[in-house]
Amino acid sequence: MRVDIWSDVVCPWCYLGKRRFELALAASGRGDEVEVVYRSFELDPRLPRGEQVPKVPELARKFGTGEAEVRAMENRLERLAAEDGLEYHLEGTYMGNTFDAHRLLHLAKARGLQAEATERFFRAYFTEQRSVFDEDSLVELATEAGLDSAEAREVLRSDAYAADVRADVAEARELGANGVPFFVLDNRFGVSGAQSVETFTAALSRAFQDDGPLPK
Repeated sequence: MRVDIWSDVVCPWCYLGKRRFELALAASGRGDEVEVVYRSFELDPRLPRGEQVPKVPELARKFGTGEAEVRAMENRLERLAAEDGLEYHLEGTYMGNTFDAHRLLHLAKARGLQAEATERFFRAYFTEQRSVFDEDSLVELATEAGLDSAEAREVLRSDAYAADVRADVAEARELGANGVPFFVLDNRFGVSGAQSVETFTAALSRAFQDDGPLPK
């Protein structure tokens, strides 16, 4: 069975949803029967590529709320992530355009290293407070995930995989996914959001059974 996961590397719910899905898949005992494919989605494509801006004021502007509310939300996210074994450090982080990060994830897919690169980018951003926006940082992270550094830099300095990223985003829109994470199991069942491990377990069970739509 194939599972497609649309996500963005700066989406805290995406990393959390990824981990919960992985926990459910491991508990199913059928992980070797599932091919997981990560798909591109941009939370904020308006931001200039290669640059980064402080996250709290940008989110406050985007959501029309105060910076104190944004910080409180991030504190809650840190506690929530910790419950599923993830270490988030969100204070003082930055936002930026993730188009180039997604292009490298498509390179990683072509080289059989997509799972490693996806995890590396998430952990770098949320745990280590590293940039996933500028060329040098992206090349370093890609190399740590097993990619060739020269090839990664060559991709970033070209337009390689740009069409693949845009195609992923377009398909998400066609499926009605206006936010991420968004999971499609066996090209038939959709699960939206960072659901609980129990919900993912039920979704996997139903997909393996192949006996109709998932329960809401």
